[in-house]
Amino acid sequence: MTRARILLTGARGQVGWELQRTLSCLGDVTALDSAAMNLADGEAVRRRVRDVAPDIIVNPAAYTAVDRAEADPDLAHAVNAAAPGILAEEAGRLGALLVHYSTDYVFDGSGEAARREDDPSGPLNVYGATKLAGEHAIEASGCRHLIFRTSWVYGARGSNFLLTMRRLMRERPELKIVSDQIGAPTWCRDLAEATAQVLGQVAAPSRAATQPEPWGVYHMTNSGETSWHGFAQAIQALDEFDETCAPGHLLPIPSSAYPTPARRPLNSRLDNDKLERTFGIRLQGWRDALALCLDASNSRRRK
Repeated sequence: MTRARILLTGARGQVGWELQRTLSCLGDVTALDSAAMNLADGEAVRRRVRDVAPDIIVNPAAYTAVDRAEADPDLAHAVNAAAPGILAEEAGRLGALLVHYSTDYVFDGSGEAARREDDPSGPLNVYGATKLAGEHAIEASGCRHLIFRTSWVYGARGSNFLLTMRRLMRERPELKIVSDQIGAPTWCRDLAEATAQVLGQVAAPSRAATQPEPWGVYHMTNSGETSWHGFAQAIQALDEFDETCAPGHLLPIPSSAYPTPARRPLNSRLDNDKLERTFGIRLQGWRDALALCLDASNSRRRK
């Protein structure tokens, strides 16, 4: 039986790193980092896709520097909007499936209800606007696609809130953390494993021809909700500190007390019911995921 050819972007990123492992059971993975395929170079993207000729393209790569994007919108658009559109065009030409990751930042953050996939968008910053444009480009291409919107992604590698907090709690006696932005911290490993489960179902020989096509947008986050301050408190409670380090004192502050170049949504809650209805998948609670992530990280560090 011929194994699927899978092209994975962003191989050195936190989600891409985990996807290399989870996708390997589904096919032969060609994992490319930014040096091997620069998403800001549209023609290079086309050439690379045509060289690999994949059956599945998985694109976790993105321009994620939210504040820098305000000063560099052209680069953010090239990576987050134009490149996904090119990947979608090439997927359509090959008859391939495109899996792409998007963000809670496509919404305006108003209210307190968890956003569903078909709720009106309204990004507050360049990053969110370019990610939404990428979604639209994929949808306009007509290719088979799955877009997974997620939020507050972290892991044991890369640059993220978890690693920043672990460092700062060892360096500073007091930290001020925003407490009025609410969302779901999401472990990159859970994202990768849920993606593999979805692809396993889509490619399963037992999938009935009468079943409706599952293509479209889905929300995919760990279950539950908290603030950035609550996330930091959970990290502090679970982390292992050296004897010489006292855990930092965490002070809750409003967003207004921590101005940034890019506005952040206050409400980043995403409704994951569609993912569960369609694929029977619901990610574990964010606290459980954080505990597993820290346990794995601490185990490696103790070896």
